[in-house]
Amino acid sequence: MSTPQDLLPSPEPVQLIGPGGEPTVQEHPRGYALPPTERLLALHRAMVLGRRFDTQATALTKQGRLAVYPSSIGQDACQVATVSALEEGDWFFPTYRDSMALFTRGIDPVQVLTLLKGDWHAGYDVAATRTAPQCTPLATQLIHAAGAGAGMARRREGGAVLAFIGDGATSEGDFHEGLNFAAVYKAPVVFVVQNNAYAISVPLSKQTKAPSLAYKGIGYGIPSEQVDGNDAAAVAAVMDTALERARSGGGPTLVELHTYRMDAHTNADDATRYRESAEVDAWREKDPIVRLEKHLLDTGALTEERLEEIRAEAEEMAATLRERMNTDAEHDPLSLFEHVYAEPTPQLLEQRAMVAAELAAATADSQEATR
Repeated sequence: MSTPQDLLPSPEPVQLIGPGGEPTVQEHPRGYALPPTERLLALHRAMVLGRRFDTQATALTKQGRLAVYPSSIGQDACQVATVSALEEGDWFFPTYRDSMALFTRGIDPVQVLTLLKGDWHAGYDVAATRTAPQCTPLATQLIHAAGAGAGMARRREGGAVLAFIGDGATSEGDFHEGLNFAAVYKAPVVFVVQNNAYAISVPLSKQTKAPSLAYKGIGYGIPSEQVDGNDAAAVAAVMDTALERARSGGGPTLVELHTYRMDAHTNADDATRYRESAEVDAWREKDPIVRLEKHLLDTGALTEERLEEIRAEAEEMAATLRERMNTDAEHDPLSLFEHVYAEPTPQLLEQRAMVAAELAAATADSQEATR
């Protein structure tokens, strides 16, 4: 049985690389160490590509190609370094803001944006990618993640489950139910709170009086940790530890990533109405990509030539995405009735027949008009 002290997060957010790119500690008191250079280079490249994907998606909303897009800029390390710790057999339960994480996971970028385009279902094969649909209702995916993890443990499949959540969603009842269930059944789930300081316009101070959101884990008997979410190295190190603990039967972990949402909540939001530009500027100095880039350049692991190659790769990816998104998909209206239930209900079959009859009648009228 864990003691309350065992459950507490570090007094200060774990940090391995400072805002200026300097290593802050060689090894954290809890054993978190700076990842190998190869891992850091891979994280840097993935963040550059991920941010370019994000900015391109935002541009697509202005062109009418997406209905809405919640940007992840500023949360790049949270998205990329966390997903990089997943293994092939692990499951991922994202929120609506985690498109960059899905892109980093290797899901086709057009499929990632399908839901935000207003198209049907998730856009990607949930079973094949072991990635649940992006969840818009706050915190409901935590219950699904806890159940999936408990099922994996019961079937002795191995693997772990990663579930993202925002700071505002910790005020939802599903947050309590998901964590409590996972703790009681020792489900292999890592719950990750991306604390970006605002739940749309509501600041963190109006969400909780806890010292940090990581402290909420102690009430469920879940070990917790808090991390500098703009330090990709620290995020990767902590997530490696938490996910390995889950895979080895140690049960759930709650991880809070302290970060900041640089852009508005979505393209439909005006963030200037609830936060000052000076606050945003201060967080720009903590840019996760610039931080890791400085570290790699200072150590000689990254060259300016290689940096330009990565940026060119990102531009090529964005151009391909634009071209593919500018192609209108052709849809069969009857596909609306697919994948609703494993076995279609009589009502669903009746509705499908009605639509099929209307389509047949429209086709007949069109053919008659052309004669």
